[in-house]
This record gives sequence, C-alpha cells and structure tokens, in this order.
Amino acid sequence: MLLHDTAIIFGRYARQTLASKFQILFGVLMPLLYLLFFGPLLTDLPLSSSAGSWQVLVPGLLLQLGLFGASFAGFGIIVEKNLGVIERMRATPVSRLALLLGRVLRDALLLAFQAVLLVLTAYVMGLRAPLVGILIGFAFVGLLSVSLASLSYALALTVRTPQEFGPVVNAVTLPAMLLSGLMLPMTLGPAWLDVLSHFVPLRYLVDAVRAAYVGDYASTPMLYGVLAALALCAVSVTLGTRQFRRAGA
Repeated sequence: MLLHDTAIIFGRYARQTLASKFQILFGVLMPLLYLLFFGPLLTDLPLSSSAGSWQVLVPGLLLQLGLFGASFAGFGIIVEKNLGVIERMRATPVSRLALLLGRVLRDALLLAFQAVLLVLTAYVMGLRAPLVGILIGFAFVGLLSVSLASLSYALALTVRTPQEFGPVVNAVTLPAMLLSGLMLPMTLGPAWLDVLSHFVPLRYLVDAVRAAYVGDYASTPMLYGVLAALALCAVSVTLGTRQFRRAGA
C-alpha cells in the first residue's frame, strides 16, 4: 500500500517536473557558475595534502546543489495549499508518509540528474576521481536532498505565504553553507571557526564526499558522514511525516 501510494504521488510530481525544462536546467546553474568561474582560481592553490583542487571543490558544489535545491522545495506545496490541492488530498485514503515520500523522491531524482551534469562538466574541466567515489557522492546528495526536502515541506505546511517561508530558509541555508566548508575546507580557517563548523551536520557530509573523491572509503570522515547523513534523514522524514499528519494533508 505504501509503495503503491508513493508511486502514484511520485508519478504526479515527476510529470510536472518533466514538463518544466527550466526547473531541470536552471537548478544546476549556480553550482555550474561556481565551477566555471571560481574553480579555475583554485587550480594552483594547496587546498589539501591528499587531494587536488577539483577534488576539494566539486564535492562541496554537489552538496551545495542539494542544500539549495531541496531547501526551497516547499515553495510548491505552499501554492498547492493556497489552491486547495492539499485540502482535496485530505479526502483520499493515501498514506501520509507516501504524500511526503512521493514528493521528496521526485526532488532527489531531479537533484541527482543535476549532480550528474555537474560532475560531467567538472570532469571536462579537470576533475579526476574514482568511479566508486563519484557514486558515493551521488548517494550523499540523495540523502541530503531527501532530508532537506522533508524539512522544507514540513516548514511550508506551517507557514501561510511564500514571504514567510523564504526568509526562514535563507536564515538556515546561508550559515550552513558558510560553516560546512562547501567552498573551501574549514581547516584552512581559524581554529575557532573550524570548531564551530563541527556543530553543522552538513560539515560531516562534505568531509565524507571529499574523502570518497580520493578513494579513502574506510576513513573516519566517511564513517561520521554516513552516520550524520542517515541520522539527519531519519529525523527529517519523521518530522515531515508528522507535519503532514497534523496538517491533515
């Protein structure tokens, strides 16, 4: 029943996404701009003793894609709520968990496609990383997307307008980007900033993907990254499902 309901919801929103080419292509625009215009500045800088500049930058851009792409996913459900779509769904026997999973799986699949485009572009520009490491990076993007999209939908169901939703998301995503080391490793900064960054879960995912891109699959950063990603995903899906139930969606 859950799988059937999830497939129905996923199909509905996947068709909407496929009909919007701008959503597919422009979602990857900002990371591509960083890759094209910021990446060449780092080519000759000693960012890491074990990785090249592209192996440091690209993992950060992948997770930046997930961070911003999934965090703003809730905008769509605000529109649906105002149009009465959510109200009509209240009359159906569809599982509340499926209402969430169908949406977030669509978001994760879209971001995975955009991540592939990003990595292919980076490879043309000079990225060299093991295939297993690249696939692990995609897995982390997927988990992050599911987590943040779930939280985004939960927030969207609690606010009334996009004007309330946007500032809250910006207030969370901007510090997360700055403190997680998406652009540059936090170890390059002052000690107090490096310590502060360890309170941001995204930091552990960034370190794990960078470890994967140099083939270091059995490292401590990889372990911490997997644990942080799974814990964040479990908590986020639980909160998202609970909010759908409370909203009666």
